[in-house]
Amino acid sequence: MEIIEFIKAIILGIVEGITEWLPISSTGHMILVDEFLVLNTTDAFKDMFFVVIQLGAILAVVVMYWGRLIPFSFKDGFHWDMDKISMWLKILVASIPAGVIGILFDDVFTALFYNYVTVAIMLIIFGVLFIVIENNNKNQRPRVRSIEKINYKLAFVIGVFQLIAAVFPGTSRSGATIVGALMLGVSRTVAAEFTFFLAIPAMFGASALKMVKFFMDGQVMTGNEIGILLTGMVVAFIVSIIAIRFLMSYIKKNDFKVFGWYRIILGIIVLLYFAFTNFMA
Repeated sequence: MEIIEFIKAIILGIVEGITEWLPISSTGHMILVDEFLVLNTTDAFKDMFFVVIQLGAILAVVVMYWGRLIPFSFKDGFHWDMDKISMWLKILVASIPAGVIGILFDDVFTALFYNYVTVAIMLIIFGVLFIVIENNNKNQRPRVRSIEKINYKLAFVIGVFQLIAAVFPGTSRSGATIVGALMLGVSRTVAAEFTFFLAIPAMFGASALKMVKFFMDGQVMTGNEIGILLTGMVVAFIVSIIAIRFLMSYIKKNDFKVFGWYRIILGIIVLLYFAFTNFMA
């Protein structure tokens, strides 16, 4: 693998690891970074890479929360943990909206909305929502303060917010689900953790779908492309662990408004940059 492509993969892995879990849109950032760090690969591989690199990030959640995710135990003999099974059923219910619509219309959404205008607009819209919701929730005690208190109806509605992110890049999957959860009276910590867990089937499913489409279209990865993909995933895994620990520590004492302001500023910068670039072209 050429050294420059190796460096690009490392940078993209860092961007993915940070932005996947902070509510600032990983896909949006990856699209924007690609404007400056263009991978020397086929367009088909690049489209697949930007999704499958998320597997590195999601493995960080599996490793960090292993004890809370595995629905069985060998302590005092093998037995099922019904509370964890219930949690997984709620996660599956929450995954239905994005899962169904994503499978049916993934190519349509990619063609229509994967561009800088959509990214910038959604960055700004959800940035404003974070600020408004946090201001409205100020001094209010959340109604839902544990994942066990999330019922199936609430889980499904949170899943609808995840669907928005599946359609519009720049929304942020974590940002959309956290916004939805906060609006529904879920505490910041629980909203973040449920978002992490909800990402597991969402991202595994999205990655599997992209891989299947990639190979069904007759595409083949070169050795260089395999190296790029693995490098990005490993870096995303390591950086994700750091990002998740930072976020969970941060929101114990702070709200999400700083991420809202970041999104708004970044969205404006993106619009101005591309407007200037198009004007000069």
